Amino acid sequence: MFIEPTSKTPQIDLNHLTGELIFSGKSIPENAADLYDKVLKWVTQYITTPRQITNLRLNLEYFNTASSIWLAKIVKTLCSIKEAENTLMIHLYFNIEEFDSMEVEDLKDNLSPVIDMIGTPVVSIGIKIYATGDNGEILKESMVLV
Repeated sequence: MFIEPTSKTPQIDLNHLTGELIFSGKSIPENAADLYDKVLKWVTQYITTPRQITNLRLNLEYFNTASSIWLAKIVKTLCSIKEAENTLMIHLYFNIEEFDSMEVEDLKDNLSPVIDMIGTPVVSIGIKIYATGDNGEILKESMVLV
């Protein structure tokens, strides 16, 4: 599934063959359900025959509350992959200035909603955090194990 970005919606590239699920850009849609309902349906179908490693890449420079609710549903659905030998990697991208100003406690606070929604999944989960420059290049990265 591929959805072109607009000024208010992210580019969404979901590839079942590679297990890459990429969201990039801004997510401030007028009606989040119109955008994300079909994405959630795709993810629900994907988890029936997932790849060994699924990479969920959330490279969103900004998202509103409605988008965060839908993204939480998507993450929760991915966490319900039933195969214990599978891995879900969640990749989160932050601007370098935001990343450098984060203390360890801030980082935990920012990740706690993601970690809370994961619960106790069967699938192995890792979270990787990236600091990006203004042009999108990755300048730093850090791994958080769940």
